[in-house]
Amino acid sequence: MTENLPLAGLRVVDTSDGKGEMCGRYLADLGAEVILVEPPEGASSRTCEPIYRGVSTYFASHNANKSSVVIDLEDGNGRATFLGLLSTADVWIETSAPGTLSVIGLDPSAVQRRFPELVVVSITDFGQSGPRRDDVATDWVQMAVAGILSRSGSPDTAPMMPPGALAYESASIQAAWATLLAYWNRLETGSGDYLDFSISDAVTQVLDPPFGSIGTAAAATGDGETSQDRSAFQPYPIFPCRDGHVRIVVLAARQWRALRQWLGEPEALAHPDLQLAHRRYAMADLVNPYISALFAERTSMELVLEGQKRGVPIAPVLTPAAVLGSEHFAVRGAFVDVEVAPGVMGKIPSGLVELDGERAGIRRRAPELGEHQHLLDNIVPRSTESPSRAPVAEQRRLPLQGIRVLDLGVIVMGAESGRLFADQGADVIKVENRAYPDGSRAVLQRPMTRRFAIAQRGKRSFGVDLRSDEGKNIFRQLVEQADVVLSNFKPGTLEKLGIGPSTLRDINPRVVVAASSALGATGPWSNWMGYGPLVRGASGLTSLWRDPGDDGQFGDSATVYPDHLEARVVDIAVLACLIARRRDGVGALVEASQAEAILVAMSDLFLGESIEPGTAAPRGNSIDSQAPSGVYRCAGDDAWCVINVRDDDDWSSLLEVVDASRLSDSVFAEVAGRIANRAEIDSAINSWTSTRDSAEVARALQEVGVPAGAMRHVGEFGSDQHLQARGFFRTVRHPLVKRPILMENSLCHSMQMADPVLDPAPLHGEHTREIAGQLLDMTEDQIETAIDAGVLEESLAPVSV
Repeated sequence: MTENLPLAGLRVVDTSDGKGEMCGRYLADLGAEVILVEPPEGASSRTCEPIYRGVSTYFASHNANKSSVVIDLEDGNGRATFLGLLSTADVWIETSAPGTLSVIGLDPSAVQRRFPELVVVSITDFGQSGPRRDDVATDWVQMAVAGILSRSGSPDTAPMMPPGALAYESASIQAAWATLLAYWNRLETGSGDYLDFSISDAVTQVLDPPFGSIGTAAAATGDGETSQDRSAFQPYPIFPCRDGHVRIVVLAARQWRALRQWLGEPEALAHPDLQLAHRRYAMADLVNPYISALFAERTSMELVLEGQKRGVPIAPVLTPAAVLGSEHFAVRGAFVDVEVAPGVMGKIPSGLVELDGERAGIRRRAPELGEHQHLLDNIVPRSTESPSRAPVAEQRRLPLQGIRVLDLGVIVMGAESGRLFADQGADVIKVENRAYPDGSRAVLQRPMTRRFAIAQRGKRSFGVDLRSDEGKNIFRQLVEQADVVLSNFKPGTLEKLGIGPSTLRDINPRVVVAASSALGATGPWSNWMGYGPLVRGASGLTSLWRDPGDDGQFGDSATVYPDHLEARVVDIAVLACLIARRRDGVGALVEASQAEAILVAMSDLFLGESIEPGTAAPRGNSIDSQAPSGVYRCAGDDAWCVINVRDDDDWSSLLEVVDASRLSDSVFAEVAGRIANRAEIDSAINSWTSTRDSAEVARALQEVGVPAGAMRHVGEFGSDQHLQARGFFRTVRHPLVKRPILMENSLCHSMQMADPVLDPAPLHGEHTREIAGQLLDMTEDQIETAIDAGVLEESLAPVSV
């Protein structure tokens, strides 16, 4: 039943196909009625590989909770019915290539003008504008263009393609965030919106941004300012054990001391320099053999249980099969059994969040083609000849103005979750305590860095000691005036402070409390120390992110994932609950797990593994159903290009460009022959690409319609002409940072929603006096007394360089 879910009553028409489908699926999970409109032959994603026992695992996992109707948009009567359906809807999600629907009289922006309360979300690979507007892409091409590939794998080998379709999955969640923001704005103003949503822009912002928050290990080992391309050093090393692998993330000095004690206090590891993370990483050849020797004869779970008991952050590197069979995920209900086709049962990750203790996830299987045709029975067709309104120039606004957020979040995910609200106009108050600082501040060793300035932009900082009774009372007063409280502590932390979610909701029944953790608030592993790399290991991602021919070479050591994705997962659910609050007047508790965000992002892989065990395995830089598809070396230092030949038409087009006579053999004309001779074809293509610039290779292939993308390095984003043309960047100055800072701008192009204001990130306690006076009605004497007592804290550093 959906009536108790926050988006009950929201009608979404979904014509997405092959990408963007998780956008509608997440909205459906949260209670929206999502109607999948398919052509008579069905959506092409119904035949998306892999197919097991006649079932596309992609379609089954991405279209659960949706209804299906058949409408032929090539037919005039069909278009009239479709317009009639849109007249009853709140949102239309579509993924056609730019200009495609205009040919049949359904230009999305014109449709939005015709139905001014409708939110239209046009999801395309590169947006409706810019030099790459008409380029064709795949998930792999997006990985290359967004710079993810340049940070994947080892520097002495080809970059390693991540598993699954993480680019499209991340973009879909960003699209859901943009959609709900536009819908909230409609509730506030009465005006719908047209969103020009670029997958490429979204992947660059969400999957592992080249600018923004970084993990504490990266900050400790680099300059704290820039993401690095893939590196030989491994801050999150993986070690073989008796039954597989484990990963450790030893950052703090106390964690190193615990590990050294576990190793038996070897004299060679007693050097004081090894207390520092960056020195340990530099001396890995000294340290790692001791760890390898200890771990080799023990099982992964023996090591994990002992390490966690000792205070050493450690997790198993699980295979998808092990994840499906784990007690922890079973206890949490992280998978649901679904009959995906008659007589075919499979396990699909059940959903992204829990609301008030109940999973908001899969309630029913993906629909059969036209299964819900009755939904059209009462639809009144609309003439396709009716003119749309002329565009009306309106004052764009930040949709969340008037919303107040108390931000207890820390490190990457916590920073991002609050920042997303601040970007949209909410008053975000970062609640901090100097004795227990946000780890992203603790590693700075200076008042401000470019990274912190980006990640914490637009917030105010309020310094308070939440371990004191007076500090807790002050926080409770703030909660009385808040709409949202965000946190991502280890489960139980807020309860120990006396300000757990139930207490906060007693104080303010209208507040929405969000609690994100590594592995969830319940289950046997809930109290494990959970950094992102450990979450990737425990969720099955790391085991797939490796070369199938090299058991020891894993590819995810330099990435920061799923922190930015999880922030959006949480914020979407929070905004959905704020929408529900308009209806029923009460808040909610949103709980989320980073591990389960990864599970959902790999839904089709887990479903396939549950149907055909052993199928979710490392693939490296090849796709079982396609050839050629790979990462090809180009001329220059660490220069590569991704090429995906999806079908025979792509193959014919590639032959127009690639100068390789040995590829003309008729045996290659069909996909089966190409797959059988993959190595020979890859060799010929590598010979062609290796003498050419990567951008030249990509452009030549794009001109004939073959998906290709040059791998972009972190330092190249600022000069990207397409991103510049789309206004992707803003250059901002912070008073404590000498050089201008390049930041991402808005999440998509919108007719109604304004770009972020980008106020400077705060110093610790910079706004304590202001907030205490404005919101708590404290006098200057009372504020001074509280500061002197250490209950309140204010900034100690200068406000400019």
